[in-house]
Amino acid sequence: MLLAYAYYLQHGGLEPCPLCIFQRMAVFALGVVFLLAFVHNAGRLGGRVYAVLMGLTALVGMGLSGRHIYIQALPEGSVPACGATLDYLMDVFPLTDVIRKVLTGSGECAKVDWELFGLSMPVWVFVAYLGLGGWGVVMNWRRRNP
Repeated sequence: MLLAYAYYLQHGGLEPCPLCIFQRMAVFALGVVFLLAFVHNAGRLGGRVYAVLMGLTALVGMGLSGRHIYIQALPEGSVPACGATLDYLMDVFPLTDVIRKVLTGSGECAKVDWELFGLSMPVWVFVAYLGLGGWGVVMNWRRRNP
């Protein structure tokens, strides 16, 4: 649902910044772990493995969205100017340099284009990671043998 809404907004004219794209990848990864846990229907040990994987994936996503929230909270003028698109960066630089540049943030990551109840999209994504990741960890950790 999160990815569907993100693509809906993108096709409506709201272009995602590089940090938004990284957050989408983490949402997708968390969804894949949820799907694997559901399909596998593992016992107690497998449930705990999936709980750890869900927790780690959610923490990575929370780190990405937390970094995005931090960049948006910086005072104007302290964020670097808008940079190249993620596609261009991936074509020109090695992956480690791309990750470093994206996490540094740029002007397009600092701009708040969308809000709901006064909170920007990265804040809502952080809340989603916290809720989904926490729920997935608790439910899989408490799993009993089938």
